[in-house]
Amino acid sequence: MGKIDFTSHIPYYLQLIDLIKANTSSGVWKRGEQIPGEMDLCSEYEVSRTVVRQALHELELEGAVYRRKGIGTFISEPKINEGLVQRLTGFHQDMVARGFKPGTQVLVNHIVQASDKIAGLLEIPAGSDVVELKRLRFVNDVPIQIVTSYLPCPLCASVAEVDLTNISLYEFLERECKLVIVRGRRFIEAVSANAEEAWLLDVNPGSPLIMLDSVGYLENEIPLEYFHALYRGDRSRFEVELVRVREATGQVSPLDGNLANLPHSNVIIQEKPNP
Repeated sequence: MGKIDFTSHIPYYLQLIDLIKANTSSGVWKRGEQIPGEMDLCSEYEVSRTVVRQALHELELEGAVYRRKGIGTFISEPKINEGLVQRLTGFHQDMVARGFKPGTQVLVNHIVQASDKIAGLLEIPAGSDVVELKRLRFVNDVPIQIVTSYLPCPLCASVAEVDLTNISLYEFLERECKLVIVRGRRFIEAVSANAEEAWLLDVNPGSPLIMLDSVGYLENEIPLEYFHALYRGDRSRFEVELVRVREATGQVSPLDGNLANLPHSNVIIQEKPNP
């Protein structure tokens, strides 16, 4: 399991971090497995509890380990990559393409009246009928995402009559409703899990989540779907592809060096005011 080199100038906690990572990569400690407790690590590596705690804290910040209060420290599962802007496929299709086993538990699927916010995003009158579809999504039997979709009834009311446990929403929209989302606008934000969200995602209340809001548009620019998604922060990572844009003159755009343009999409960074 390796040892601390007490003659090295490298801080002990950094050496311990490397040893823990080496044990993970070599299979001594497997993904999802609980590692020895703090006192056991102190004894094994002949270091103080302060060193152990600092090493575990740094590993937790990196997402390499996670802690369960009153239980112990566990090796994190590898994070699941998702495209923030590149793909407009559904979750089910995306996970299958990546070789994962997706799963869905439908929590809500009914028709409600659109709030002012939802109506504004879907560009329909407030109080209009919309399908509200709330699902808990799994990857390899692990809860990863809570997503709530809203769709205008005049376009696809039949969604509320379908069991989407084993069916992709986007596949159903394309096959049965002849509706294809061709463009989307997405906003991403870090939030913390409330009690219900923590229970559904099997994390502790207050755990970090990634919130993703998105509006998907048809080819004629009519909004078809607004969804609000919450991803487990310890299991999710988003990819963004940046493209260097040149003007017709061949010169680099003035934006180059600050924030590169994305094809058909933008990354929007907005500072939230303090509550």
